[in-house]
Amino acid sequence: MATVATPPVVGPAARDPLRRAGVLAPVLAVIALLLVPGGGGAQGGTGGTGTVADAASGLLVLICLVRVVRGGARPLTRTAAVVLGLPVLGICLAAITSNDPASSLPGVARYVQVFVLVPAAVLLTVRDRRDFAVVAWTLAGLALFQGAVGVAQYLTGTGASYQGEDVRAVGTFGATDVMGMATVVSYGLVVVTGIALGSGPGRARTAALVCAGLLFLPLVLSFSRGAWIATVLACALQLLLAGPLRAVRVGLAAGALGVVLVGGLGIGSDLVEQRVASITRVTAAPDQSVTDRYTMWAAAGEMWRAEPLTGVGLKGFPRYRDAHASVALSSGSDTAGAGAAFRRQPLLSPHNMYLLVLSEQGLVGLLALVGSWSALLVGALRRRPGQGTRPGSGPGADCALVATGLLVWQLVDFFYADIGGPSTVLMSVVLGLAAWWSLVGARRA
Repeated sequence: MATVATPPVVGPAARDPLRRAGVLAPVLAVIALLLVPGGGGAQGGTGGTGTVADAASGLLVLICLVRVVRGGARPLTRTAAVVLGLPVLGICLAAITSNDPASSLPGVARYVQVFVLVPAAVLLTVRDRRDFAVVAWTLAGLALFQGAVGVAQYLTGTGASYQGEDVRAVGTFGATDVMGMATVVSYGLVVVTGIALGSGPGRARTAALVCAGLLFLPLVLSFSRGAWIATVLACALQLLLAGPLRAVRVGLAAGALGVVLVGGLGIGSDLVEQRVASITRVTAAPDQSVTDRYTMWAAAGEMWRAEPLTGVGLKGFPRYRDAHASVALSSGSDTAGAGAAFRRQPLLSPHNMYLLVLSEQGLVGLLALVGSWSALLVGALRRRPGQGTRPGSGPGADCALVATGLLVWQLVDFFYADIGGPSTVLMSVVLGLAAWWSLVGARRA
């Protein structure tokens, strides 16, 4: 008589990684799909075409909604709901009062997607510090891949055009989204810095330090002044929160690494030196990109003065730009290289998120958005562990430093950039990750 084989019993310990991977899969898919080359144009503001990562973010929101309905319990605390939902006030008010409400509807959908729905879905998907670590390391992995592609582009002369040479590192994002790789690499660098400073001695800290060293070079070769400034300030704050003595040691090590890579090895030294020097040349002989940016900033200010409370309406900046901009504004920026032909890309936003919101949503919209982000930052700072003992120590110190660093990076970078392009959906994931620690995770830790 034949015997029937008994199937192996799968214990809770074996099922937990599979269950955890299944729950986090929608979030990880959004990050992984940013590896797809191209991914749509980098139109400023709320413009641009959808990408596969955007589609995955919509699926993430849908899956999260189904889980909430099946669960039957209130998914968010009252505080979390108010903080995450606050931007809806300014968004809807700006759409209702717009001179062309129909054209503002796509802007409503985009703003609600990137600032409300996706962050809330990430917050509800991440359950504990282990989930937080998985998502954070996935961000670092994406940054390492994009950074490696960017370095290869610089070394082989196949990057985006910069000062007549195809040497600008842009990763898989292409010449039309030169900020994409810089943003991803900056996120990764801030993440691994927080992990290295908040973890005890061991493999996690060692791996994070190695990744930080590897990500330094592609960030330099991105030639993105805004990303440089935001990364320096975010990492400096992380170092200070981890302890002044450690900040001095790490600062000296980072300076030595920069001297070796850029000075000693001469990797992009001339171009980097010129780019760094251009940061301070905002009035004396600025380049055309600086002139265009300040001209668009002035135009955004004029739009706000015309409609101070509710702005000119979502997606209104391109329509009203020429009526408020001076003759110093050029017709567009030149893009070429990284496998793309030369093209003239129109300037459709002020490249400053605060001024974009102020011009299109008015003071109400700006206060709503900045209020939400400020509440997240205050929550992350107030709930960091180790305040009464050694700075940067205690359970969750790595999560606290990562969340705080990512929020600070984004708030600083918004002075030089706005939403638009494939990397925008990654910003939503980052905001959701930081919101989890600020509103939920700190109490659980």
